[in-house]
Amino acid sequence: MTEKSQLKEDEFQMERGRRQSVNLNNNVTARIENPLAGIPRHTLLHNVEEFARDVNLSEHIPLLQRGALVAQNPAGFEHVSELEDAERAALRDEVLHKWRQPKALYATVILCSIGAAVQGSNGANLSWPDAFGVPDENPTDPAINSWIVGIVNSAPYIASALIGCWLSDPANYYLGRRGTIFISAVFCLLSVIGSACSQSWPQLFVTRLLLGIGMGCKASTVPIYSAENAPASIRGALVMCWQMWTAFGIFLGFSANLAVYNTGAISWRLQLGSAFIPAVPLVLGVYFCPESPRWYIKKGRYADAFKSLCRLRNTPLQAARDLYYIHAQLIEEAEIIGQSNYVTRFIELFTIPRVRRATLASWTVMIAQQMCGINIVAFYSSTIFVLSGADAFHALLASWGFGAVNFVFAWPAIWTIDTFGRRNLLLFTFPQMAWTLLAAGFCYFIPSESTAHLGMIAFFVFLFAAFYSPGEGPVPFTYSAEVFPLSHREVGMGWAVATCLFYAAILSITFPALLKAFGVTGAFGFYAGLNVVALVMIFLFVPETKQRTLEELDYVFAVPTRTHVHYQLTKTLPYWFKRYMCFQKSATLEPLYHFDIVEDEASSSRNSETEKTVLPVTGEVKI
Repeated sequence: MTEKSQLKEDEFQMERGRRQSVNLNNNVTARIENPLAGIPRHTLLHNVEEFARDVNLSEHIPLLQRGALVAQNPAGFEHVSELEDAERAALRDEVLHKWRQPKALYATVILCSIGAAVQGSNGANLSWPDAFGVPDENPTDPAINSWIVGIVNSAPYIASALIGCWLSDPANYYLGRRGTIFISAVFCLLSVIGSACSQSWPQLFVTRLLLGIGMGCKASTVPIYSAENAPASIRGALVMCWQMWTAFGIFLGFSANLAVYNTGAISWRLQLGSAFIPAVPLVLGVYFCPESPRWYIKKGRYADAFKSLCRLRNTPLQAARDLYYIHAQLIEEAEIIGQSNYVTRFIELFTIPRVRRATLASWTVMIAQQMCGINIVAFYSSTIFVLSGADAFHALLASWGFGAVNFVFAWPAIWTIDTFGRRNLLLFTFPQMAWTLLAAGFCYFIPSESTAHLGMIAFFVFLFAAFYSPGEGPVPFTYSAEVFPLSHREVGMGWAVATCLFYAAILSITFPALLKAFGVTGAFGFYAGLNVVALVMIFLFVPETKQRTLEELDYVFAVPTRTHVHYQLTKTLPYWFKRYMCFQKSATLEPLYHFDIVEDEASSSRNSETEKTVLPVTGEVKI
């Protein structure tokens, strides 16, 4: 048999074996497989050489081959004889010192995430109704004025959900991640200046609609951009910078309310105008950041993708490894998805099984953010504290305290989101949010003349924020940015963000009526109940994604929903009951996912009876 025919035979056997072991639409074995697994060494090196010539990277063939050998068996890099000592040291650092990353990576993620502060700062209650003759309290026409105030305040979320989020897919297609972020930042910069100069409520409404277009497009793109640039080991921590700056924006809005409290008629203009500040560095600096390498690969621009990866990774070897690994996984991904346009990509969010499961999971975490009740406090905190007996200034001060707690307690998630995990953070924090919100509502039964009345309400509201910030705060945008395949990532993220912001708009409009109908205690109790409902939804429909590359998640979401639900109800739930209710320390949980690791040649020579080792894991891929 000639070498050429041997290569074809190896490729045929490898492809047949892969199709038999893992179906990316119906992964009933819950096995997570390396796309390079099972490829003989000489075939892999030949494939890499052909790949390099096809994408005009011939000068990097030896480097790409070494990278492919590492990508095939990441745990066995010590046995790859072709590696240099410096390259082995860099690969060890990747495991032992995961935060040792290039400055360009950190600068890119932080700069782009700053833009989230724009939408956070616009969540503060404003005093513009009095200036435009539509006061919400004691109006001449209560019904009309109430709707005007509600719709204008929610305008950015309406425009984001109905327009901005859906523009992200075509904008990303033609402009790239950086171009889309730049255009979005321009919208956010100019619209907030325009809103501060508005002379009537219709003008304010239009400027806030324009702000919403920028917000939606930016919120659908920045988390994706961060997720695609970050290594798997710290991806969650870096992508959650988006939520960090959203929390900072809310804090900035409350700070602005206090700062301009005594400035008179222009106070609301200053509150609105202050939101332009975080947009400035985003407009000026985004093009100094590297473009997403996965976007370049999607466009067939592999040489540019390699240059971006070289800026985002510590060594060229790591860049070469990631480039070829992404390429190999996208070939398999294309087999189940194929070619599509914008309309078909949206339809496929609900028709392709692998994509549909990601759509369900992202929708669940996004709508849970509105169900938990955080935005009734963020949007109407001043009203809530006034109803607690505080005067206007002390209500603003208590709201500022809420914003500070929300921001400060988001920091622990930087360390826990990639270790404790996205799913576990949600499952732990939702029960805590339920009882703290319920306790805050019950505190309204304390006599109002008692000093404990306002103090206990504020205490439980702050405690509620402290549980929200490291859990449901950072997880939804981080999770939604990573769960979709590259082909559907923009439209999928647009769907997820539109879900979140649409319900935020509905909440903003309807909460005043809910407050009048139920009272504060009833409203808080209603949202405490929704926390429990959200907890059940997350338990059943949200798989864990920590410590996995974006490409490996294809296998996670190939597991049928019924398989995942069945596992949670028949394995996880009994384990929790035995371990934490009956205190049985001997209780064990059978893992759902299995990660396939191909042994390197040195290892296989010591154990010739097997070619593949299956390592069971539940939360962390041990590579």
